[in-house]
Amino acid sequence: MIYKRINAEGLAHLSYFIGSENEAVIIDPRRDCQIYIDIAKQEDVKIQYIFETHRNEDYVIGSLELAQLTGAEIYHGPWPDFKYGHKLKDGQEFYVGNLKVFAIHTPGHTPGCMSYAFADLTSGEAAIFVCTGDTLFVSDVGRTDFGGLEKRRKWSENLYNSIFNKLLPLGDHVILCPAHGSGSVCGGNIAKREWSTLGLERLMNPLLQLSKEQFIEQKVNEHHEIPPYFRKMEQYNLEGPPVLRNLPEPKLLSPTEFQKLMDKDAVVVDTRTPPAFGSAHINGSYSIWLEGLPMFAGWVLPYDQSILLVLKERDQLETVVRYLFRMGYDMIEGYILGVETWYTEALPLKHLGLLTVQDLKTRLEKDNDLTLLDVRSDEEWNSEHIEGAIHLYVGHIEEHINKILTDQTTAVICRIGTRASLGASILQQKGYTDIHVVLGGMVAWQNAGYTITKQ
Repeated sequence: MIYKRINAEGLAHLSYFIGSENEAVIIDPRRDCQIYIDIAKQEDVKIQYIFETHRNEDYVIGSLELAQLTGAEIYHGPWPDFKYGHKLKDGQEFYVGNLKVFAIHTPGHTPGCMSYAFADLTSGEAAIFVCTGDTLFVSDVGRTDFGGLEKRRKWSENLYNSIFNKLLPLGDHVILCPAHGSGSVCGGNIAKREWSTLGLERLMNPLLQLSKEQFIEQKVNEHHEIPPYFRKMEQYNLEGPPVLRNLPEPKLLSPTEFQKLMDKDAVVVDTRTPPAFGSAHINGSYSIWLEGLPMFAGWVLPYDQSILLVLKERDQLETVVRYLFRMGYDMIEGYILGVETWYTEALPLKHLGLLTVQDLKTRLEKDNDLTLLDVRSDEEWNSEHIEGAIHLYVGHIEEHINKILTDQTTAVICRIGTRASLGASILQQKGYTDIHVVLGGMVAWQNAGYTITKQ
């Protein structure tokens, strides 16, 4: 048997290549799908089926790309009304070499969620592992908020029933194969531990220790952010995304070429560190550090405008392109390396103020006209914050810009400074001029021994 788990870095998306004899199946393929073709060639197998666990919200599924390259058939659940592929029935069976695949309808995260249990027929009919999509994770379970408030209780009840009545009865020995790992926005607290079994989850998953009503209440009342790009993912994963066959290939541009594209409304993303961005950057650019692209690009980047990149070094280009491509951003036109060529051409630059936590403390004690803006999540803010700060999650700054005073110096803080740099770049685009990023953020503030307010 062939079993390979493929981690799409950044989004913490997990897909699976599973084969037996000369056949294979892919579970939830990523959009840059050449990796599955390479594995199939290496193992000398043919990809027969592509199984989707649900309509994904956080990335573009690679099913159509992979199907066109391999001829494999696509299958997914009964909801929503997909415009491609085949609709599965609960209990439908497939054979892949010596493997038997059972399609299990496990609604909750969405009404159409499917799980896929695999039995090795050379050893018997019992399941040996199960791909659970966003129904069950390691130490967590899937979100139930995508249907809106009016459906949340019902979806949460369905999720409980799917886990306890359909998945756990497969047996404690069954290996768990979820669609996401730690860091995914599709869960609240997925463990960093990569391996688990249904038995371990039964014993150790905190949500599975709750009564049914406690489970439902917790799912109904928990809070998750919904980035704007999720709506585009839902559209693409319902209708089928554009099939490009290859990754976008942005070109290294001269400052003049870069500026011409900006004049045509291209959007600029600067992936350098906050200190580098703060020191000098191109006017109007977003500060999104490299590792933060999968989490925050979807909050601010449009789909109908070209994207330009400012990179620290050329080796980062492929990583950035893959991150954006997996989120459906295909119009990546070009890039420059740093801003040195920009200012040597005498083109204008902007800068942001940079504050240490010592500077911030002094300013807070002496300046009555300083606004401290905390752009962390609700959970982080509610846990602890600096007295007198105002809170606005970084993803909501553009839509709630009027909550911030325009005639005051503004210092922006997050956990370590990365989200603060993004928030500051948004404020600067909106006309704010006296903006500062707090380097080291709340981590540095606490390490300095300064007072915080706890809820």
